[in-house]
Amino acid sequence: MRVPIPHDLEKEEVRRRLREHSHEIGQFVPGGLADVTTHWPNEDRMDLSVRAIGQGVDGCVLVEDGQVVFEVNLPPALSFVEPMVAGAIRQQGQKLIAKK
Repeated sequence: MRVPIPHDLEKEEVRRRLREHSHEIGQFVPGGLADVTTHWPNEDRMDLSVRAIGQGVDGCVLVEDGQVVFEVNLPPALSFVEPMVAGAIRQQGQKLIAKK
């Protein structure tokens, strides 16, 4: 699943905000009990792994000119929640990028 979020910031500023606030991603999962691990394999990609309630979801955040793309690999058993997850990523991702 790909969720693009437009922005009008310089890429360096987007990277800075993501690095400074990536620890907050776990709070976006209902209940706020998610364990989130992030890793930057290069300056425009943040890999993430989210574990909550016995389930794990991996994905990445791609920093591009004019947009940030959240890519999430939902397991087949959770595919029915894709529209809800995409909406939450869109809403919370915008808030994450907006933080200074």
